[in-house]
Amino acid sequence: MRNSLLAVLLLLSAAIVRAEDDFERAPIEYSRSTPDNAVSQLQRRLDRAEVTLKFDDASGYLPALLRALHIPVESQMLVFSKTSMQRDRIAPKTPRAIYFNDDVYVGFCHAGQVLEVSAADPALGAVFYTLEQKKSASPALVRQTQQCLQCHSSSQSGGVPSHLVRSVFTASSGLPILSEGGFRVDHTTPLEDRWGGWYVSGSHGRQTHLGNLIVKDTPITRPVQNPDGHNVADLSHRFSAANYLTPDSDIVALMVFEHQTYVQNLIASANFATRQALHYEAQFNRELGEPADHRLESTTRRIASAGDQLVKGLLFVDEAPLAAPIAGTSQFTKKFASKGPRDELGRSLREFDLSNRLFKYPCSYLVYSAAFDGLPREMKIYVASKLQCVLAPSNTRQDPRGSQDDEKSFAHLTQDDRRAIWEILSSTKPEVLKP
Repeated sequence: MRNSLLAVLLLLSAAIVRAEDDFERAPIEYSRSTPDNAVSQLQRRLDRAEVTLKFDDASGYLPALLRALHIPVESQMLVFSKTSMQRDRIAPKTPRAIYFNDDVYVGFCHAGQVLEVSAADPALGAVFYTLEQKKSASPALVRQTQQCLQCHSSSQSGGVPSHLVRSVFTASSGLPILSEGGFRVDHTTPLEDRWGGWYVSGSHGRQTHLGNLIVKDTPITRPVQNPDGHNVADLSHRFSAANYLTPDSDIVALMVFEHQTYVQNLIASANFATRQALHYEAQFNRELGEPADHRLESTTRRIASAGDQLVKGLLFVDEAPLAAPIAGTSQFTKKFASKGPRDELGRSLREFDLSNRLFKYPCSYLVYSAAFDGLPREMKIYVASKLQCVLAPSNTRQDPRGSQDDEKSFAHLTQDDRRAIWEILSSTKPEVLKP
């Protein structure tokens, strides 16, 4: 009777606050919480006059901000669909540029009013900022919430503030042709469905995609014909390259960007799910007089569900295979691969394959990120035990069991893959493997 009454009260409480996003309530309190990420840390340094941002007459604060945040210019990607905050500034002749590193994204529109900035916050998921493109003695990165969350928080991203990558058919005006549909893009998306509304520079052999395509007639005939958009080395005749820091929209940068945003969203979902489950459990135990450490089955299930999805993302389950080698047009591939820790044999999770799959060793480099380190202890324990089951040599596994679902999900990993990933992680981040 008591359990039933409590369940009714909890349901009524949920109904009253249903209009508010879960992440706006305890324990997350997204909009009311103080972020602590690379962007907020930079703002604190600006406030203390430890660093300054130089204004450039051509690009505003963009070059200085990229330097301050350690974002390589070679990461530049160009999107010409009107699918972001400054849509009035975006068109095929004036694409929006995006730059990124492992933690931060910067969006730039030629003659735009602001730089759009977002960070993967260890506690809050995606956090959004703007920086006015107007010369100032004290430039400020201002946090944005509701305006950005209208697009960057949805059921498709697990209901958490997230980064969003889309592929849409785009008219010559830059407007997406919504009647023709579109795709939410990550590393599982077939290349043939990627990059609608984006410029793409690089080679990819016989593989097709929707990049560089401006739709002139509808309805669109399937399969989509895009011969002028494939294997493009020079984009300069499509827009004024002088208005941007480089003439490239590198295909490899695009592929890394899609993987990274996908896994960062999974990390945020795993973080929120664990904290929310533990918060509910603490309330439940307190109301029923149970010991504080009494573990609810629902808590275990929620952690396992989010943890399973995260591990699958980390290990590239269902990654779209490559049918031909991929090569970019900038130095992004070289610069990206040169960073990050290496094991005793010189191996790194940032090494590319680009012939059959994105990376040589299919385990995400985001295990080294601040967002991953910010996962609750209970989620880290679950992820470590799962990685043990999938990767560990059989004679060292703490839990040698593995479900049939696991065997099926991770069948893409050869024994050599598993051994290499296990050895690299054991050398460079052993705590990831220790439940």
